[in-house]
Amino acid sequence: MQLWVLFGWLTSACVGAEPALRFNTTAKAPLNTPDRTGFLDLVCAEALRRSGYRLEVVAHPAERGLKNVNSGVDDAEMTRVSGLDAAYPNIVQVPESIFTWRFVVFSKSDIRLDDGWSSLEGKSVAYLNGWKILEKNVPASTHAVKVRNPEQLFALLAKGRVEAIIYEYWAGMNFLRQPAFAAIKAQRPALMVENMYMYLHRRHRELVPRLSAALSGMKQDGTYQRLFGQVLGPLKK
Repeated sequence: MQLWVLFGWLTSACVGAEPALRFNTTAKAPLNTPDRTGFLDLVCAEALRRSGYRLEVVAHPAERGLKNVNSGVDDAEMTRVSGLDAAYPNIVQVPESIFTWRFVVFSKSDIRLDDGWSSLEGKSVAYLNGWKILEKNVPASTHAVKVRNPEQLFALLAKGRVEAIIYEYWAGMNFLRQPAFAAIKAQRPALMVENMYMYLHRRHRELVPRLSAALSGMKQDGTYQRLFGQVLGPLKK
């Protein structure tokens, strides 16, 4: 075999040689996008690159996503609340936060939220099935509706089927750019501000400290803040 042919074969064999990890996510634009230019897509991809891996992303409903990682069908969850490893014994939390979620009420009419979650008592409220933090905190006296995806959430509210929905602030603000949802607004203050974390299936537990260090390093060297401004800055209000 001639040298140049051997070199070309070796070069092509090395392209994409980094092992891939399959992360699932429930988030929508601008956090996750089909072309993988969302904020969480970019942050996760860079953290994995620094750890010697490349990113693959699949979108699942929230409950299914957790079950897939716990059973080992998928490798990891991209962004979830802390402490889920207590209920799902086969997943391991990465200790450095990947993002901070603001759980916000969206509605067409103003709703006073002085009493936090209790302010929703007696109201018809919709949220995503499988979002554990909402299942835990939404008062039992609400008329709760659980749906599979955020498109259904905002459609229910736009059609007046519920008084309010609860969703993540940035993704919600992106929905409000659509004319069909122009009458909807985000209510203040947020019901909860919560750090979010990656979770890996336990077969990848040795990667946990490397990913944690990579995320921490991105925050220290300015990469994280640069991506935040680039993707989320235009939506800030």
